[in-house]
Amino acid sequence: METILVSDLSIDVIRKDIKNIHLTVYPPNGRIKVSVPIHVDNDSLRLFIISKMTWIKKKLKELENQDRQSFRRFVSGENHYFWGKRHILNVIYQKAPLPNKVVIRNKKYIDLFVRENSNLAIRKNALYSWYRSELKNAIPPLIKKWENKLNISVSDWGVKIMKTKWGTCNANAKRIWLNLELIKKPRHCLDYIVLHEIIHILERTHSDRFNELMDEYYPNWRTVRKELNEFIL
Repeated sequence: METILVSDLSIDVIRKDIKNIHLTVYPPNGRIKVSVPIHVDNDSLRLFIISKMTWIKKKLKELENQDRQSFRRFVSGENHYFWGKRHILNVIYQKAPLPNKVVIRNKKYIDLFVRENSNLAIRKNALYSWYRSELKNAIPPLIKKWENKLNISVSDWGVKIMKTKWGTCNANAKRIWLNLELIKKPRHCLDYIVLHEIIHILERTHSDRFNELMDEYYPNWRTVRKELNEFIL
């Protein structure tokens, strides 16, 4: 990967065996990436980017104005998200040897049970361990659904925190990774990302064929993608 500077904007360039140029502005920080056919020279690429400058600046402005959560201290009264819904965190301290646990109460509260004197790191780890478990429980049925519809098998999958992507796919290994932050988004967003990554096993790039497959199996995917990227950061 190389980086070029156009109108004071730093842009990551990835050259691939593709037909068209694909330009993307990633949340949350507005990283700009362009995937370019191998034969396109830098002068032509710069002209393309300049032609898209109005669109780029519009996307950067949208990210700048997007609602963001403040720094989380994982204390009672904070707002935390679960499947797209805002919940109020309620930290309950308990004596050892009772284990840390999380309970959703009245569809409004996240009760976080931790041991006495638990610091920020322990409270965060307890909540995120629960997040990870919930997301991992939700993923297998979705993979199975899309495997059956696409007549394809996923060899392996996993969950991890990613800064700029909702998911990734290793097409050769038929392995997909999903961003842990998806647990905070509406469930249909996870469904969309699972399908997106599985289709990459069939089509590695965001080519016309990729878009055709997405249109066939998830006709409103563009709407869900927009919703996902506009959700609170």
